[in-house]
Amino acid sequence: MTAMITNVDHFFESGCGRCERFAPPDCSTRFWLDGLLELRRICLDAGLSEHAKWGHPTYMHAGRNIVIMGAFRDDFRLTFFDAALMRDPHGALIGQGPNSQHPDCFMFDDGAQVAAAEPMIREYLAEAKGYAEQGIRPAKVEREVELPDELVEALDSDPELAQAFALLTPGRQRSYVFALNSAKTSATKVARIAKYRDKILAGKGALDR
Repeated sequence: MTAMITNVDHFFESGCGRCERFAPPDCSTRFWLDGLLELRRICLDAGLSEHAKWGHPTYMHAGRNIVIMGAFRDDFRLTFFDAALMRDPHGALIGQGPNSQHPDCFMFDDGAQVAAAEPMIREYLAEAKGYAEQGIRPAKVEREVELPDELVEALDSDPELAQAFALLTPGRQRSYVFALNSAKTSATKVARIAKYRDKILAGKGALDR
């Protein structure tokens, strides 16, 4: 696996850097580039700031993560971080994995769908920006294992990782929680999550070899 990208432009040029398909023509970003660029335009036009987080374009406002973009083999997505707050009046959001407690993303399987959904996307981004500006956050959800915020965000933005983590035994899940909570900074937690990804996909705990 190559290193995750840290420059957003590299995502659109070569992919996220999280798997062996980075840069070659079969990278998922190649399949959906037109649609991804349209989503990028919409997010920037909406006044969001653009950042590379977890190897993906992430858009922020008022110091909060608002949405993250992802490309997969069968679709590409724009996922909301604080999905529990979203009213979703059009029923447009889709839950994308076992760790998604609420419908949280726009999912597309045709690049042309983005243009048709643009007014709705802009409406939802404006709603999410409003919550960020007002400092409104979703209520904490009680979990059997209380996950660090950085891990929750990583799982919600990475369906493959979310599914693998959900299949771990409670003890193995706790091993990652303990390992992450021992980190002093959020940046260190994010780096550890990237380091542990392959072990989680392999069904191992943090201390397993």
